[in-house]
Amino acid sequence: MIRHTVVFALKHKPHSLEEKRFLADAKRILTAIKGVTHFEQLRQVSPKNDYRFGFSMEFADQRAYTGYNDHPDHVAFVRDRWIPEVEAFMEIDYVPLGL
Repeated sequence: MIRHTVVFALKHKPHSLEEKRFLADAKRILTAIKGVTHFEQLRQVSPKNDYRFGFSMEFADQRAYTGYNDHPDHVAFVRDRWIPEVEAFMEIDYVPLGL
């Protein structure tokens, strides 16, 4: 299993229509891609960083994760929405330690 996470800040004003549209479109587009499970949108609340949101999703294995990354809808979302609308982000992918 791979857990894909990203924390980010949008260029849009907080609680704006543009912010709401981005989040709604991200959920609609990304959850429709085969292999995405346990998708969550999160609001970051720690005062220790400036990121405002997080996405978390899981994939059964590397093949499913690669399929997601290479999927035309994901590629288009990154190109058309993520790059123009996200100010800063950090991506972290995890696999269980199995200890």
